[in-house]
Amino acid sequence: PVHLHRLAGKCFSLVESTYKYEFCPFHNVTQHEQTFRWNAYSGILGIWQEWEITNNTFAGMWMRDGDSCRSRSRQSKVELTCGKSNRLAHVSEPSTCVYSLTFETPLVCHPHSLLVYPALPEALQQRWDQVEQDLADELITRQGYEKLLRVLFEDAGYLKTPGENEPTQLEGGPKGLGFETLENCKKAHKELLTDIKRLKSLLTQHGIPYTKPTETSSSEHLGHKTPTDRPPEQLRGDPGLRGNFL
Repeated sequence: PVHLHRLAGKCFSLVESTYKYEFCPFHNVTQHEQTFRWNAYSGILGIWQEWEITNNTFAGMWMRDGDSCRSRSRQSKVELTCGKSNRLAHVSEPSTCVYSLTFETPLVCHPHSLLVYPALPEALQQRWDQVEQDLADELITRQGYEKLLRVLFEDAGYLKTPGENEPTQLEGGPKGLGFETLENCKKAHKELLTDIKRLKSLLTQHGIPYTKPTETSSSEHLGHKTPTDRPPEQLRGDPGLRGNFL
């Protein structure tokens, strides 16, 4: 949100017990143990990723992918509350490796300061209006409504777009819609048929024969030839841990 831009590039610290916490809005959260032990902890409790949006309200800032903690990464949720000055007011660890921070600022004292709709550009507000109208007209389901809003928040930059390793929809379908309406499904099907026709045309143009897939095993397609002089080629994105998977 534009009115919170002035917090970017600044950091706010708080010392509780033997730890010093530092919160840098839209950057990260760090923790530094204030002792003279040789192995005193100093690390990252989370890196800025996205907002948590609940009921059209910015409910908190999520800082994820911090330092490793057992079998997971440390993460922090920062709640913004009204205060007379900008300050990190409280830090706790409600569950292992998950931290809760309270940040006070006069920038959120206005009753509408944490509402999402007013913070959106006009084009996205119009999209939201249309989504609300489609729900009222029963053109989309409640599940479809929630998905469309998430895509809208992603386009606004308030939510993180699913990464390549996360489940995604087949190419050709409307982004993030999940075919919640029959019209979307028909549109995606039509686009796929167009792609198939185009690919067949290219094959024909280059004199490459094509047939429908059969239930033939991959070894038969390869003429039972299996390379033995080198290890199997890794798939793109494979970290090479396939043999050590636990």
